[in-house]
Amino acid sequence: MWLNSLIETKKDQFVLHFLNKMIGLFLGSTDFPKIILNKIKKKKEKYFIIDLTKNNNFKKDKNSHFISIGKFGQILKLIHQKKCKKVIFAGKIDKPKFSNLKLDIKGVYYIPRVIRAAKLGDAAILKELIKILDENKIKVIKSNFYSPELTLIKGTYSKIKPDKYDLINIKIGIKSLNKLNAYNHVQALVVRNNSVLVKETSSGTKRMLLSINKTKKKQGILIKFPKKKQDLRADLPTVGLDTIKDCKKANIKGIVLKANQNIFLDKKKCIDFVNKNKMFIKII
Repeated sequence: MWLNSLIETKKDQFVLHFLNKMIGLFLGSTDFPKIILNKIKKKKEKYFIIDLTKNNNFKKDKNSHFISIGKFGQILKLIHQKKCKKVIFAGKIDKPKFSNLKLDIKGVYYIPRVIRAAKLGDAAILKELIKILDENKIKVIKSNFYSPELTLIKGTYSKIKPDKYDLINIKIGIKSLNKLNAYNHVQALVVRNNSVLVKETSSGTKRMLLSINKTKKKQGILIKFPKKKQDLRADLPTVGLDTIKDCKKANIKGIVLKANQNIFLDKKKCIDFVNKNKMFIKII
């Protein structure tokens, strides 16, 4: 499976780098989109942005277009005008207030599908948007295409390694998370003392971590895996320094992610921080 993914990535790289094709960027909030944008600029590749943030975060970029998700006709027209065949989704894309959306003709046609998907959560919205683009012969490539170094492979990225009790908790947590994956919003949980302490809701990982009652001793392990039906091209589980600091506040001992299915921001700062605070990072 990973080999097919690698071949597909290499093919995309050939098309974009050697044939100098245009890449479309659907960008949301968080730092990850900025990293991708900087990488593309350094490579001097052709790009344009469809800004999906609430506050028009990319308005200073001359190639940015602030377009409502209800204006599907305008979005598709722009993509075709740019002769673009491949796009990337990056960053957190918040669920829009559908009652306030202004629609064009294509929007009237497509938005009911997005509204139905929204009932299943934010990940389902992304999945439906990708499906619509596929139908219009526009390929969505992986969000880490330009930054593969942000995706960690199997291993322990800290001086401290999980002990035998931690490994038991990790096993319990993963088993529970796999069952909870049936619920669209559950991407993470914290396990402590051989049981699930708290699980993520639609409010996200940060809110979950802030809800934890601290213990005097460092206990608890954050496990964050992609959902079973998650489209990994656009919605990889992301962890950065803010998440690590929130873990420390909650006296979390370790963070566990799935190999090759994650975005890990500020890697050096995060590793320095966990080592200083006697925590661990485990990728399995």
